[in-house]
Amino acid sequence: MKISFKDDYSEGCHPNILQRMTETNLIQTAEGNYGEDRFTANAKKLIHKHLQNPESEIHLVSGGTQANLLVVSAMLRPHEAVIAVNYGHIATHETGAIEATGHKVITVDTKDGKIQVPQIEEVLKEHYFEHMVLPRMVYISNTTELGTLYTKKELVELRAFCDQNNLLLFMDGARLGSALTSSANDITLKDLAQLTDVFYIGGTKNGALLGEAIVINNPLLQPYFRYHAKQKGALLAKGRLLGIQFEVLFTDGLFFEIGLAMNEKAMKLAAGIKEKGYSFWLPPTTNQIFPIFENKIIAELEKDYIFHRWAKINDNQTAIRLVTSWATPEENMVNFLKKI
Repeated sequence: MKISFKDDYSEGCHPNILQRMTETNLIQTAEGNYGEDRFTANAKKLIHKHLQNPESEIHLVSGGTQANLLVVSAMLRPHEAVIAVNYGHIATHETGAIEATGHKVITVDTKDGKIQVPQIEEVLKEHYFEHMVLPRMVYISNTTELGTLYTKKELVELRAFCDQNNLLLFMDGARLGSALTSSANDITLKDLAQLTDVFYIGGTKNGALLGEAIVINNPLLQPYFRYHAKQKGALLAKGRLLGIQFEVLFTDGLFFEIGLAMNEKAMKLAAGIKEKGYSFWLPPTTNQIFPIFENKIIAELEKDYIFHRWAKINDNQTAIRLVTSWATPEENMVNFLKKI
């Protein structure tokens, strides 16, 4: 069987989660289901300790695409649109989920996966009257689809511009664990609770079986969110399955421990590739790295490994994407480097 460096969610879950789910399996949640159980309540308390924002409201859902379409559809009116970079997950890998809710995704080109204020300004200039959709939300990801990070300075600038132009700022945090534990990061969960209208904490790609924690910081966006979740099939009867996982992730710093482990494995792999004389499409900083290889080498690697061919560099070279998870074995990285 081929070894996968394709993503960070091909394994099951961290053993601590599996153990806790087994321990609690026969406990009845008589106090309530649909996310109103004791495990979910405790998970929210643990997350709130990091947010330090009493106005933040937390909702647990099953996956990233579900979180994105819920947030966008619940918080935008029918004529309003969302701005995203050309690599944004909502624009490329969600089968038109956002458009299916009736909202246009306006994309801007970027080389590093990050959106900047001047790009948003251009969109606003282009959409200036009622014969066009009204840009109302800015969608960003941290880490981005290219493994890059937003700095606190960039986030502060985006927040200020959004406030000045009546725009909502929404951060996709599917890989937030990797972002917050990168050596290049200077943002905390507390910062995100202050600087975004909405963001979510990814569990699926950070050691959970499934699940994302949507954090709504803007009180004006909070009413009736559970109605939207129910209508779109996101309100799980056995909400405890999500609550237990986030309870474990935010006990004793496990969420951050997992993110750090993913990054350390990726940095070790990147160092080995660099030692062999190869360069990278973008500087490695998180658990997604993009080395550039000759196409003939990639063809040989594909005999034993699974990964994405990401970007054509020239007729002879391509950047591939390698992703490490918390469970990536050391031997997989050693053997990959030997194969090169």
